[in-house]
Order: sequence, then C-alpha cells, then structure tokens
Amino acid sequence: MEASCGDTHGVEVREIGGSKGKGLFALCKFSAGETIFEERPLVCSQFLWNQAYGYLACDYCMRPLETAEENARRLSSNHQLVLPYPQCCNTKKENHVDCSQCEVSYCSVACRSLAWEQYHQFLCLGSSTGDSSHPLEQLQVAWRNVHYPPETASIMLIARMIATVKQAKDKEGAVHLFSQFCHNTVNEEEQIAHKLLGERFQVQLEQLRELLSKALFEECIYHWFTPEGFRSLIALVGTNGQGVGTSPLSVWTKNCDALDLPTEEKQHLNEFIDHLYEEVDKETGPFLNNEGSGLYPLQSSCNHSCVPNAEATFPYSNFVLVMEAVKDIEPGEEIVVCYLDDCNRHRSRHSRIKLLRENYLFTCTCPKCESEVNDPDMTSEEEMSEDNEETSNDTV
Repeated sequence: MEASCGDTHGVEVREIGGSKGKGLFALCKFSAGETIFEERPLVCSQFLWNQAYGYLACDYCMRPLETAEENARRLSSNHQLVLPYPQCCNTKKENHVDCSQCEVSYCSVACRSLAWEQYHQFLCLGSSTGDSSHPLEQLQVAWRNVHYPPETASIMLIARMIATVKQAKDKEGAVHLFSQFCHNTVNEEEQIAHKLLGERFQVQLEQLRELLSKALFEECIYHWFTPEGFRSLIALVGTNGQGVGTSPLSVWTKNCDALDLPTEEKQHLNEFIDHLYEEVDKETGPFLNNEGSGLYPLQSSCNHSCVPNAEATFPYSNFVLVMEAVKDIEPGEEIVVCYLDDCNRHRSRHSRIKLLRENYLFTCTCPKCESEVNDPDMTSEEEMSEDNEETSNDTV
C-alpha cells in the first residue's frame, strides 16, 4: 500500500538535540500496515560468511540467485526434494550474468552495470580472483577471521564506500553522502565506547586498516585511512548498517499462500510447507536468508524504541527497504523503530540496554524501559550466562 501523502514527502528529518541528534517525523497520518517510505541504500553488501556458506545473492541488490527449490534442497540437505507449484518461484535464472572480468554474479545486466558504474571497477579482482596474495582477498580473509557468524557489519561495506568515492566524478559530493551518517566512536556524555573498539580488538583493527589502505587508499579521503578515521568507519557501519535479508524460499511460500486452491489441496500444501520448514530448522536453524547490510540515509534517521511504531521490511526480495507502520502514526509523531531483533527485544530491560549501549552507544529511555526501571538487573541465571559468554567473546 502506498503512503497516503507520497513515498518520502510524508516524512521529515528534524534535529532533536541531546543524545538523539536527529529523528524522523510524520507529516501526515499513517495507518498500521501502511507504507511510510521506500528507500534504496547508498551501498549494500552481503555478509562474507553468509556468502562463503553458499547463500547466493546478486552482488549488487542481494536478490536471490537460487531458485526456491535449489534453496530448499540446500537448506534441508535433501537433494531429491521437489517443490510443487514452481510458478510461485520468482527467480529468473535466464537473466543472471557475471562480471566479464571476475566471478561476481548479478541478477541482471542492469545490476551489473550499476555496480560497475558505482564501485566495482576498483573492487573487481579480475584474473586475481582467488589469489591469496591480493590485498582485497587478504582483507576478506582477515575480516572472516575476526568476525564470525552471525555478522552485524561488513568490511566490504566500507570498501564499497571507498570505491564509490574513488569512482565518483564529484568526490566531494560522494563524501558528503556518507557524512550524514553518525560515526561517533564514543558517547562522551555517557562514557560509552563502541564494542568493536575495545582494547582486545586493537591488533585486529590495525590489521584490517593496513590491508584496506594497501588495497584502496585514496588521497582525497586520507583521513578515513588514519587509525582514528578507520575507527570511525567501523563505528559508522556498526551503528548505521541496516540488516538486509532475502530468500527465494520465503517468496515461494508467500506466493503459495496466495494461490486459490481447493480446500483439500490447500491443506496438503500447508502440511508440506510446515514439514519442509521443520526439516530446514533441523539442518540450518534460523539462518535461512541471504544476509547483509546497507546504509540507508532516511532509515538511519529513525531513532530506537523498544515499543516501535514502524519496522523495516524487504518485500521485493532485494535491497529496497520499505518502512511500514506497525501502529497508527499521527502527524507530528516521531517514527521510531526497534534496533534489536525479535529475540532480543523481548529480553529483560538490563539485557536490552546492555546490547544497545555496546552496539549503538546510548542508554534507552523509551516508555517500555522507563516502566521497567525498577526491574532487577539480572532476571535469570540464563541471561547471566549469556552475558558472560558475550563478554568472553574475542571476535569483532
């Protein structure tokens, strides 16, 4: 459903001041379920571990490159599986193309051209693909060694930012596009440092910085390659990167749900789908999607609340973000989203605040957190154990 007063004309970014800085506000009413705006990212990148485990996505827009049947076979480890209603799969393999100089794959000629025009000229490995001595190959290996799954950011998001500036005719304008994102490494008011920048990560971060400089140094953004500048970039993608997930199987399932079938046939299909997801869960757990992250200027203006009135969705199974109202939003009301995933948003106030401080550099004071201010810091032995595990984890 389209927004009642236009895709982006119904919202406005306003300066708030204080720790929030800025926020996104509604200029008209949005009803629950209504689209507030749609947005494409400035840059987007699939997570390196996700890619390494065989999750095939367009290198530009993250549209799935597997058919739903191929995806279901891989996720369930059942290579004889046959999905009914193949017409419900949206993957168009006949449109897929590779970079003419390297092994990178795209869902269409259009995506290949857009990637080449924006950043891929400086990231294309050409005949060096698979050469372990190439700085970009070393950079990716180094990142995988310091940031195990599940990833929350990507060094290649930074690489694409740099390559975008290097290829831009208006380099100053390109830098300005990225300057709109918050990149503070420390919240001095609350004395919070981003978790990726702690002492135990300094050697790893310096290795990444050196490899990035060797691969992509650009004089006009030399400050990005300094130790402090690189720390800012890490904080930028850590605090602003919006997770992106696409799945050919989920699209097939959604299209199957929309089929007009006789009652008995519909029941049989639903039973088949339920059983399939049970088998996938046994083999793969929750890791069903092609996963990555992107930088979205409008989305990044949305502040956090543990009781959000909007959420980011990806209904087109690519990197196009659709912000959807989950509650009625009145004119003048701030549009707020939850930075935590479904699992973590239902944890205790103590755990939510700990995660938000480590990852986003603020202490949440939303209505839910304020109402639970007198709750115990630790709600269970299980959460204490989880927090101890997080503290002892030495990966970025």
